[in-house]
Amino acid sequence: MAVTVVADVPHQVERPANEGGHDADGDDDGEEGHGSNCALAGILPRVAEMPPFIDYLPHLWHAGRMIKNVGALVYDGVAPFELGVLCEAWGTNRSDEGLPTFDFAVCSPGARPVTTTAGFAVSVQHDLSRLAEADLVCVPAVPRDREVPAEVIEALWAAHDRGARLMSVCTGAFALGAAGLLDGRDCTTHWHYSAELAERFPEARVQPEVLYVDDEPILTSAGSAAGLDACLHLWRKEYGAAVASAVARRMVVPPQRDGGQAQFIRSAVPDCTAETLGPLLTWITHHLRDDLSINALADRMAMSPRTFARRFRAETGTTPHAWVTSQRVLRAEELLEGTDLSIDQVADEVGFGNAAALRHHFGQVRAVSPARYRRTFRSVS
Repeated sequence: MAVTVVADVPHQVERPANEGGHDADGDDDGEEGHGSNCALAGILPRVAEMPPFIDYLPHLWHAGRMIKNVGALVYDGVAPFELGVLCEAWGTNRSDEGLPTFDFAVCSPGARPVTTTAGFAVSVQHDLSRLAEADLVCVPAVPRDREVPAEVIEALWAAHDRGARLMSVCTGAFALGAAGLLDGRDCTTHWHYSAELAERFPEARVQPEVLYVDDEPILTSAGSAAGLDACLHLWRKEYGAAVASAVARRMVVPPQRDGGQAQFIRSAVPDCTAETLGPLLTWITHHLRDDLSINALADRMAMSPRTFARRFRAETGTTPHAWVTSQRVLRAEELLEGTDLSIDQVADEVGFGNAAALRHHFGQVRAVSPARYRRTFRSVS
């Protein structure tokens, strides 16, 4: 089972400090994963671009195990959209673009047909024994107000005990909670049900404002489309930014959304003159080398820094500094994967200015050095 570098989470194990030397680029290249340089929660918010536990390179840190076999666990009352999200993410064959494919199956107790919230039934070909082969077991949105079948709880525990990853979409978190698998873990669900999840499972640390939470080996996501965000997070974690972006393009969705559920929960809109920051966000992504301080951005929008900061958080769910940093890191990933630019050149291109700043921010956000990231994903096309 993978051990994940975490930030201020007592139930996880932190890796030992880096004991290695330096590579040709001057990056730290020590023990697997920069254990002493774990990501700080204050650098970026715990949202889509920054899950609380940011092991993006797990196959560097365990015995070569990657997701190859995926099972979706369903029972009566499943929501078809959330099930469809899992089918699209893991069951679609994209080999025509050279993308990985998975052995994917939908499983139910006794391989029985299951009812859906849309009024139709789904025919299922596999019973729960099929989950014994899965590297990833997914639970789509299922009823929160019904007892979870005993065989489902048993299957979830069996998957957990043998080291498989588990993932829930929306109210699928209630099934994981009923199995006791959220106790002592950070997790999330649809914002509408987050208070209920916290009340029913008091040992779980529910984060209502985020799109997903990766508490290895359990990944929970918020409502509906947030399931796609979580799936793309796993694609990125397993295969790198280029592959995750290619999958996202096929789905016609952004490879990584910014902000969390807070942007959907808020009802009050701060008092400012701008109708939307959308054009500014697009401009930022094309001008990462510019001065993107809060004062410079506020001037561009003809706002005071305080008003701009309020409006930015309202529309994106995060701070200007966190958003800009995440965009610079995302662009750095693309350049590290797809070009031969030196670390210094990449740093200059994305606006960090120098290699030291790039190493600092990249290490904080990705928990790995730029050079190690390049060695891992450089061959991925």
